[in-house]
Amino acid sequence: MVRNSDVWDLLVIGGGTAGLVGAHTAAALGARTMLVEQDRTGGDCLWTGCVPSKALLAAATAAADARAAGRLGIGTGDTTVDFARVRAHVRDAIAAIEPQDSPESLTAAGVHVVLGTAVLTGRDTALVDGRAVRFRAALLATGAAPLVPPIEGIDTVEALTSETLWDVEELPHRLVVLGAGPIGCELGQAFARLGAEVTLVDGSDRVLGPEDADAAALVDRALRRDGVRLRLGTEGTRVEPGLLHLDDGGSVPFDRLLVAVGRRPRTSDLGLAAAGVDLDEHGAVAVDGSLRTSNPRVLAAGDVTGKPFFTHVSGMHGSIAASNAVLGLRRTVDPVVPRVTFTSPEVASVGVSPAQARERGLTVRRVEHATVDRAVAEGGTDGFTSLVVDGRRRLVGGVVVGPRAGETLGELTLAIRKGLTTADLAGTTHAYPSYNDALVDAAIEDVRARLTPPLVRGLLRAFVAVRGRRLDRR
Repeated sequence: MVRNSDVWDLLVIGGGTAGLVGAHTAAALGARTMLVEQDRTGGDCLWTGCVPSKALLAAATAAADARAAGRLGIGTGDTTVDFARVRAHVRDAIAAIEPQDSPESLTAAGVHVVLGTAVLTGRDTALVDGRAVRFRAALLATGAAPLVPPIEGIDTVEALTSETLWDVEELPHRLVVLGAGPIGCELGQAFARLGAEVTLVDGSDRVLGPEDADAAALVDRALRRDGVRLRLGTEGTRVEPGLLHLDDGGSVPFDRLLVAVGRRPRTSDLGLAAAGVDLDEHGAVAVDGSLRTSNPRVLAAGDVTGKPFFTHVSGMHGSIAASNAVLGLRRTVDPVVPRVTFTSPEVASVGVSPAQARERGLTVRRVEHATVDRAVAEGGTDGFTSLVVDGRRRLVGGVVVGPRAGETLGELTLAIRKGLTTADLAGTTHAYPSYNDALVDAAIEDVRARLTPPLVRGLLRAFVAVRGRRLDRR
């Protein structure tokens, strides 16, 4: 007989973003919560993803801005990069944020933390570091790992991934990056700005394949301006020390090779079969809209589900899954998911894309940043803002390309989620001047466009004339 005190309300497996948020949420709701992490709490975001990469990007941006300061009349002399100090800045950023994700923080919140392994053994049982435990619900939050493509000879070199890149102590002289998606473009541009000779290789005919074509073209131009060499429409076929052979017959020399071609969910050694948890056709844990698996006692959140591999998605998943598990709710995942590629310029997108809009007969309103006063004042007019509007003038999507585009995206995402119209956006007072002006200008353009049809303009003229005559008689 198992006493109630021996049963955990929620067993969380994995201490990354989804697991951390899930554990904190469950504990705050009064649930007896155990979190098991086999490595270190904080996950990819803290140790090898968002935090170190954005710290690196900050250093790279500072170097690029210093070199370009002359355009604003500022002389800085020769710009030098001390890679050891750049690495120290990255480590300092991690160290400053790490306490928030630490076992001590979890313990203080009421979560029992086990640094070890967890394997499911049945529909409501698991082995945690060899000790049998029972749970009323479990949350799988084991994340995803970088993919390494099966290129001949790739195992003969020390290929870097987004996880191992941070161990590099010296700035590579020649860096080849496999993959021109968000990670490849962000890191490739950063290392080029820091002084490396960077070549991006991708089988697609353009960078940032899933993104808006015009946005991708601006990033392409920015990468080339920063000295990145692009080998698009070709793939690596064979690796030998110091040389990547391509399927177009060419080759690219390198000192270090970085692989950034995607990620795969971590599902091995979890005992999923014993627990009756199914995988989908892509090898991710299959979940329904409320993040429940084929075993109703087991939920999954974040990258392990194969949903968009974003930290903000993982965090939202963790919160929803934990509250569903503990309270028996059926909250579902919000389909409106924003995304940002942190290149320079940033590319921020949400909802229906301009290309999809044209296919569906929806309206696209676009404002070039060359008309945005803040962009002109700062000399950063390479960018645009596009809004996608449905037949009822509701905002259903958009793309923002420019500095801090991710900040503008927050307002647009909320507007889409709440079904707001361009009139709602245009009628809201916004601070001036900012890059966000483009968002408002696009909304105003849509509102004014509704006043241009001859019938509408005729009615308005008639109304103004009648009102004018009435005022004249007073």
